[in-house]
Amino acid sequence: MIKDTTVSTPELAKQLGVSAQEYDFICNKLERRPNYAELGIFSAMYSEHCSYKSSKPHLRKFPTSGKRVLQGPGENAGILDIGEGWGVAFKMESHNHPSFIEPYQGAATGVGGILRDVFTMGARPIASMNSLCFGDETQPRTPAIVKGVVKGIGDYGNCVGVPTVAGQTFFHPCYNGNPLVNAFTAGIVKHEKIFRASASGIGNVLVYAGAKTGRDGVHGATMASQEFSTEKELERPTVQVGDPFTEKLLLEATLEAMNSGLVLAIQDMGAAGITSSSFEMADRAGTGLEMVLDKIPVRERNLTAYELLLSESQERMLIVTSPDRVEALVAVFEKWDLHAVAVGTITDGKRVRMTLHGEQVVDLPVDLVADPPMADRPFCPPADLKQAWFMDRNKLHIAPLESKIQAVLLDLNFADPRPLAEQYDSMVGNRTQGETFDDAAVLRIREIESKAVRLAFTVDCNPRLCKLAPREGGRRSVAEAAMNLAVRGAEPIGITDCLNFGNPENPEVMWQLVEAVEGITEACTALHTPVVSGNVSLYNDTDGKAIYPTPMIGMVGLIEDALPLPFSRFYSTELELALVGPLEAALGGSVLASRWFKRDCGQPVDTDLNIVNRAIKFCRDLRKTRLTYAAHDISDGGLLSASLEMAFRANVEPIGLKLVIPAGKDVDEVLFGEALPRVLIAYDPGNRGEIENLASRHALPFAVVGNTNDGGTIQFHQGSALLWQGDTAELKARWASKWEVFFN
Repeated sequence: MIKDTTVSTPELAKQLGVSAQEYDFICNKLERRPNYAELGIFSAMYSEHCSYKSSKPHLRKFPTSGKRVLQGPGENAGILDIGEGWGVAFKMESHNHPSFIEPYQGAATGVGGILRDVFTMGARPIASMNSLCFGDETQPRTPAIVKGVVKGIGDYGNCVGVPTVAGQTFFHPCYNGNPLVNAFTAGIVKHEKIFRASASGIGNVLVYAGAKTGRDGVHGATMASQEFSTEKELERPTVQVGDPFTEKLLLEATLEAMNSGLVLAIQDMGAAGITSSSFEMADRAGTGLEMVLDKIPVRERNLTAYELLLSESQERMLIVTSPDRVEALVAVFEKWDLHAVAVGTITDGKRVRMTLHGEQVVDLPVDLVADPPMADRPFCPPADLKQAWFMDRNKLHIAPLESKIQAVLLDLNFADPRPLAEQYDSMVGNRTQGETFDDAAVLRIREIESKAVRLAFTVDCNPRLCKLAPREGGRRSVAEAAMNLAVRGAEPIGITDCLNFGNPENPEVMWQLVEAVEGITEACTALHTPVVSGNVSLYNDTDGKAIYPTPMIGMVGLIEDALPLPFSRFYSTELELALVGPLEAALGGSVLASRWFKRDCGQPVDTDLNIVNRAIKFCRDLRKTRLTYAAHDISDGGLLSASLEMAFRANVEPIGLKLVIPAGKDVDEVLFGEALPRVLIAYDPGNRGEIENLASRHALPFAVVGNTNDGGTIQFHQGSALLWQGDTAELKARWASKWEVFFN
């Protein structure tokens, strides 16, 4: 075993993921070679996962300010003002690589980490969501990964008592060797109770709080910044092990300590463990630290400084307090049966010095560790992009409608999410209104007593679209999330993101990232939804094959009234149906194109963000009419999928559906087109005039497209001609059974 104080070599640096250029930079700045423990620190902090060295120059384009922004990027979580002195703190992060190696623990600790990011801000978590991308269901490992990930998320969230209220699940072969697990948590906090992670105040004390440190998760950040290879043995020791019961104790103890005035600053020991928390807190304050590593509570014997510094053992915090409050702070955590130990002090000089067994093992300038050199990655579009855009529209047009409908219905992504959603407790806390498969989740904020306030949450991304046109993919991910909130009656107010991409050293992958960031920037600027937090996950490759670009968007919306929420399903057999927005929509990047041509193809059209803004306002104003209606935005699978989902979720049986496509309109584009914004509205026929007038006031097309009935069949007509019909019960049974195989 290499000793902590052993002087490093270029070969050792390469083994730990530090490039030759970075190693030379470090040695030149230090005017010496770092020792083994110090090299471990650089390996973690210079990793893509911690440094954002490839993405940070581009992320600066995001709009991050606004009238509601209380805390933007750079802290554990972002915070938006929701009125009456309250804020909502939220963030989304990835746990992709760990979830492939060990699905249960990888997903569980992803939930635990994002919960801590939120309550370190002083916010009590009230809701979680997730975005899960899995490989082809026929792959041998896919069922086990799905079961492990879902159970890990459910067990952790359910035990801590934070409801999982919404999410998105997507199956595609591009994730065969690299699934994505993105976790989102939101909490609420009083403005004056917001805490930040800045180690200020010379002489103040650093307190380690929470669970003991072990060897699990050592070099997890570095592992998350490397490609996978099927030729290498899976590195199971790099996956953390979580304990949700300890997390619950840590949550309550931390909030109690905060409310008791015992905490000056705090940061979760997430990626890179105590290394990142200590150096980042010192960097924010422009201070230095002295730490005694012997004082860290451990659950394994003979841990080296290297292991203590890089362990990512879960449920741990680093807290700054004043010397006179240490005893009281320790007492709070001990009351909750948790460890709390003073392990260091804040100094001037902007250096971090650490000792173990009386020997100095670390002596590094803060800025050299916390501010690594950025990587200027070249980028260019793939040479075959226009080839991917090619789609034989005529061949599709002459194909039988029956075949095209069946192609879309067979897509595994068109399925009842209930078997998965039932693994999660969505109602704990008694805040949730609606169901986990609504377009967006809505939660009551009881703490604001002066008026009715609710928050809405959603996650969204279309990886197929992002592969074909990354800028439009980023743009549409934001717009689609905003529409999800709008159809529930919420005003979109801000986003967090989780940008999942392949190896940034590949210029084509880097181009995808740059383009997606541009698209997100355009959409957030146009829709006035600032980016207040986020995460970048790169190197999602196996054997050199990258995942599709997946810039996942988590969005928060605000409802400031007590009016009823619209239904997201048909609630009667006597409803009229109307499509608000363009009747026809382009097929590029659609489910139909992918299923029919057996490849993702077609050139997506750019989303008109001005129309999206008008559609958002229309949806909000429609709810204020106090009419009873149902609404569902049209996205993946087009009008076909949206109308069937509303029918399958209906609380009346038997239910029938008749869609009528106007004569002269392109049947494929009406039924299967996915361009935004389009909303399907179901309402009592007598209310048509008021809804149509409202659409007109917002300069949006309005077209009656059918009705519900009690016939028990789904029928598609063009004019008076019947194009296709199917039995509602039979179609619903197929839809409802697709995911059961993963949870039996």
